[in-house]
Amino acid sequence: MNLATASPPVGLLLREWRTRRRLSQLDLACDAEVSTRHLSCLETGRALPSREMVLRLAERLSVPLRERNRLLVAAGYAPMYAERPLDDPALLAAREAVEQVLRGHEPYPALAVDRHWNLVSYNRMLPMLFAGLAPQMLQPPVNVLRLSLHPQGLAPRIANLAQWRAHLFARLRQQITASADPALAALEQELHALPGPPANEAFDTNAVVVPLLFDTVHGRLSLIATTTVFGTPVDITLAELALETFFPADTATAQTLRRLGDGQIAAAAS
Repeated sequence: MNLATASPPVGLLLREWRTRRRLSQLDLACDAEVSTRHLSCLETGRALPSREMVLRLAERLSVPLRERNRLLVAAGYAPMYAERPLDDPALLAAREAVEQVLRGHEPYPALAVDRHWNLVSYNRMLPMLFAGLAPQMLQPPVNVLRLSLHPQGLAPRIANLAQWRAHLFARLRQQITASADPALAALEQELHALPGPPANEAFDTNAVVVPLLFDTVHGRLSLIATTTVFGTPVDITLAELALETFFPADTATAQTLRRLGDGQIAAAAS
């Protein structure tokens, strides 16, 4: 694993995560069932946490697995969580599960993305949404957020771009808050620089769901997106993988997608 050789002290990292979660020392100490005095000693470096204490505090602070490894290394322990490519033989069962979910979601679009929103896999319905895009936008790695909001990508086809843009930025901001990932922060800045309607003027916080109104050669599709993640992963790659599945928001969209799906099946059989 590529862990930084010059890591801040574990106490400083723990304090940063506690502050990021907006918890007082008393809050965290009570939740982790340790004394406030001991927690203070850990944060100031007057005491070193045991391996078990690092993991307990990381769990209470909802620290991502990647950053839990960093905490362990900073405290002088070996990293606990492996990071392997999805095509690693050890992750074969997980990869097959992902592909099964994507295929099983047809005739509706579905895709898998990594922690930076790069496209990992997708089902047969997704390319129909990408038809006619500028070739450079589909050169791997394809970043799904960039593809959605770029003027040479899907943005001109999204009828409710202001609302959808606001929705994506809200999700991205939640991820940045939860993970403190600098690459996601850089992506947010890049996307904000793209031309488009101001996201903060269109987001309806009272909306139950935010539909994606997408214009295609087959007509307008109204889609609702859901996100699925692995429940209890012990591998960093799986912990950072998300499945984005789209469902029809109206009868016309459902009929169109079923018709297109039937055409895909017929073409594959011929």
